[in-house]
Amino acid sequence: MYGDFVTKNASAVSQIEGALRSLTYILPVHSSVQLLSIYHDSLLARAVQRLPALQRPHPSPHTRYTRFWSQKSPAYKRLAMLLQVVQYTELLCEMAAKRRGERARWRAVVILESIKAMCRLLLMRLTNSRPLLNPPLPEREADPSTLEEKDSSGLESPPSEKSEDTQWTMPRTGLSLPTLPSSSDISGYLLSKALTADDIKPPKALLHRVNGMGELAEVLYILRPVIYAAAMHYWATKNKKSWQPWVLGVTIEYGARQLAKKDLQERRAGGLRALTALEKEELKRRGWSLGWWLMRGAFYETFTKAWIHSVTNKLRNKPLLDMAGGIIEDYEFLWDQYYFPTATL
Repeated sequence: MYGDFVTKNASAVSQIEGALRSLTYILPVHSSVQLLSIYHDSLLARAVQRLPALQRPHPSPHTRYTRFWSQKSPAYKRLAMLLQVVQYTELLCEMAAKRRGERARWRAVVILESIKAMCRLLLMRLTNSRPLLNPPLPEREADPSTLEEKDSSGLESPPSEKSEDTQWTMPRTGLSLPTLPSSSDISGYLLSKALTADDIKPPKALLHRVNGMGELAEVLYILRPVIYAAAMHYWATKNKKSWQPWVLGVTIEYGARQLAKKDLQERRAGGLRALTALEKEELKRRGWSLGWWLMRGAFYETFTKAWIHSVTNKLRNKPLLDMAGGIIEDYEFLWDQYYFPTATL
């Protein structure tokens, strides 16, 4: 069966998926690979769940949280699946709409962003007003084929005890003695088995509920792509270098971030230092995503585009560097002509 093949060759399947994502410029193929990977993720997740408890890989906080809500709420799982399907096909839809003109393209962008925002608002409601994670479904973390290497007892041994070539043979008796393991091997093994405070928390406690100012910040963060796309539809169809959409979008996203941080400082005991690892990770991811504003709208048209052209011109006619310049130019075409390659939500 296909499911058994994917499970037994998970490493090879993952490598093929990664190669197709990074090498292909054929958008239908790229979208198909992304959609197929959702199915593969579900197959591998079921395979991991069938393993004995001691042999299962330790899940990340993101996986624990999203798996909990996916199993608890069928509505959450369906909405999260719909959201990911839209994200994987949005650029293809934008390209199809562009054939009818710029206004049709921006209408399609606004509709797609509205669908995603509606899904996120419903997910936020289903999780009792908790911040949203991206992606909303568990990510692929383990290759089940590698789990067969574990001891039949179900317990994993330190690396120093597994290798036979580290044994020392006594010259007179011929008996073999294992060498003493290094302190770094022992420390690494023990640290990998140690539990943190987040590991013993129930999954839904990995993200705290937001209310008041924090809830307003989350809603603004969710609605920002819709507002920005609508502003681009209104202004950018007339002038691509119009600064109004860019300033509006940056203001909303940065304002939502600062509002959320202020709410955490005032409402949470310990402030930002008391955040769980998952909350810190999501806050950091959102902070880095602000950098994508350098690749959008008027800022891109005025500053970034000229800088990219100067870099690619310097790389031309130079061994190996010329290839890197060609790849940058290929992606620059997408950044210049379409909205979704630089979208972060």
